[in-house]
Amino acid sequence: MRIAFLCSEYPPHRGAGIGTFTQALGRALVRAGVPVDVVGVYPVERDALEDDQGVRVWRLAAARTPYTRFVRNGWKVTRKLRELCEQDGLDLVEGQENAFAAVGPLDGVKKVIRMHGGHHFFAVTLGRQPALWRGWQERRSFRQADAVCAVSRYVAETTRHLLGLGSRQIEILPNFVDPVRFCPCETAREEENLIVFAGTICEKKGIHFLIQAFPKVLAEQPAARLVVAGRDHADARYGGSFRGYLERMMDETTRGRVEFAGPVPYDQMPALLARAAVCVYPSLMEAMPMAWLEGMAMGKAVVASRLGPGPEVIRDGVDGLLCDPRQPQELASALVRLLRDPDLRYRLGRAARRRIEEEFSAAVMVERNLEFYRRVLAQG
Repeated sequence: MRIAFLCSEYPPHRGAGIGTFTQALGRALVRAGVPVDVVGVYPVERDALEDDQGVRVWRLAAARTPYTRFVRNGWKVTRKLRELCEQDGLDLVEGQENAFAAVGPLDGVKKVIRMHGGHHFFAVTLGRQPALWRGWQERRSFRQADAVCAVSRYVAETTRHLLGLGSRQIEILPNFVDPVRFCPCETAREEENLIVFAGTICEKKGIHFLIQAFPKVLAEQPAARLVVAGRDHADARYGGSFRGYLERMMDETTRGRVEFAGPVPYDQMPALLARAAVCVYPSLMEAMPMAWLEGMAMGKAVVASRLGPGPEVIRDGVDGLLCDPRQPQELASALVRLLRDPDLRYRLGRAARRRIEEEFSAAVMVERNLEFYRRVLAQG
């Protein structure tokens, strides 16, 4: 079996979300003896090949002409995939929702879509109208796919409805985390009253609701501190910088208790999470959030959103707390409850770590992915 992933976010280029997942799965498959290539277009001057722990990463120079970019980039990707087919005998290609919209025929190669939450999914669940061009790409891509999987049941069934996929079979393969890289650190000192948010500073992640709730936290726990780790997002609806919008929301007291740490390198994230008393993820919508899994793997008490796939990840009161992030008092109450009760934090953190080891670890999920690929290839 030889697999290629279509991904234009492979680290370190915009290496978050899908890129981080692709890297983790690709490396794990290589360790399991499966050759892996990653093909994508990037803002580079010329095509380049890199080796990432055995994963061959083909970074193709993106077309610069806006009006032909879709076709030109699609042709470059198709040509590289055909080269891999001829040279190495490629068996299966996987990409996200719109990945195959511009990819040409690949004789004898199975095409798999993994739903990470595409344009239709996030547009509709966040109350917006899908864009015609991006929506067309997704529909065309799904018509090319031989098989479909999804990172959560929520994203699978929502997308099934939005794109009219009918009774098409959708395998549920959640994201996973490396429990060796992200693990409880006995030597690191947990900082009492420290709350950590990790994620892009944007509307979708619900960080504005956290900032609204934080004065209520401070009213009950004046020593509370919040570290916001993530890159800023430009959003014209909020005056450009979303971080700037958040800073304008805060009074002087709140501003003094909130630290914007900026983008934290992935290899430094475990050290930051180890300091946290509580990790908070108030997302308006997710597909299957990697950051939540990382916090849980660290054995941390997590407060997260019950919207979307939240209950698929966290069992409320068992291995974390769920709340409606749109209700500032509810979010604040959950945070205060955990800051005041170290025994509850310990119990939830232990349970969260067990859940990762049993259901969301690399070892468990890589084998499930391989079983899925074998079934797809056996379809003939």
